[in-house]
Amino acid sequence: MKRRHFLAGTAGAAAAAVAAPALAQTPSVRWRMVTSWPKSLDTIHGSALAMAERIGQITEGKFQIQVFAAGEIVPALGVFDATANSTVECSHTLSSYFFGRNPAIGFDGGMPFGLNTRQQQAWMVAGGGKELMRDVFAKFGLVNVPCGNVGVQMGGWFRKEINTLEDLKGLKFRIGGVGGTVLSKLGVVPQQIAAGDIYTALERGTIDAAEWIGPYDDEKLGFAKVARFYYTPGFWEGSAQITSFVNQAKWAELPPAFKAAFEAAASEQCVQMMANYDAKNPDALRRLVAAGAQLRAFPKPVLDACLRATVETLDDFAAKSPEFKTVYDSWKKFTDDSNLWFRIAENTLDQFRFAAPGWVKS
Repeated sequence: MKRRHFLAGTAGAAAAAVAAPALAQTPSVRWRMVTSWPKSLDTIHGSALAMAERIGQITEGKFQIQVFAAGEIVPALGVFDATANSTVECSHTLSSYFFGRNPAIGFDGGMPFGLNTRQQQAWMVAGGGKELMRDVFAKFGLVNVPCGNVGVQMGGWFRKEINTLEDLKGLKFRIGGVGGTVLSKLGVVPQQIAAGDIYTALERGTIDAAEWIGPYDDEKLGFAKVARFYYTPGFWEGSAQITSFVNQAKWAELPPAFKAAFEAAASEQCVQMMANYDAKNPDALRRLVAAGAQLRAFPKPVLDACLRATVETLDDFAAKSPEFKTVYDSWKKFTDDSNLWFRIAENTLDQFRFAAPGWVKS
């Protein structure tokens, strides 16, 4: 027994002895990462900073990434092209912004009425999703690395109440991605506006409503001051996965240890970002309501119509694009199977405990 422990310890020490010189002999790498977020958002922009710091820690300072907020090098919505054309080596964004390049990109960020955070992670990590999305992004010279998730979002800030489908017609709504295409079928006029410009657009009346993420970030951006009706849920993404785009040629040049460090740090942020939002949103929501925000739920007829429009939209994309259909078929099969399990286990428990009186202080 002691001999086995001695041999195991010797093997571990030998591995460490080999690994340390190997890392020491690896040339240093310096990259730049651009994000789609303002510096004020310590959750999502802060996650990019934490990811870069962690990569440096893992590689003992040999792989350094400098992070730049939206507008410092390129605009918030310019990160896709900046990474693809090697202006920078990598970026940190919501890929749904760029689904116009190829609608299949929408599956990376999240689809309307789609997978929740855990389901999205399961599909990407263990359900074949990452491999399918790598094929999609490869055509643009990019490697996609999931690096966070904000969870299901709020439905946004509205100047007027939404009581019927008629209230959607002509509504100028800041919303991007596939959700904007879905809502356009119901008469909404979607506007894709970067986070830092939303408040001004609402204040000036350029738009009538805006969605962003949830209470903590929305409070920081001040939306409650210019639109008081706060709707739920943000059905246009079951969860919003955050992705780091990496220039494909630069990725190929990285030593294997640096690739592993990048993906490990990104994976850590998939947990940390969601934990930050889950921890900070409750108190922020209380503060917003106390300050006068009016919580509302989208009426069921509105959600029903949006779901029908979603199915029509995705089926249309599938009919026009074999690549979209390939991803869609995999995603649908996974979603059906996963929903069955979550409905039996998670949802049954959650529905009971959320309704159960008395055992926790509300």
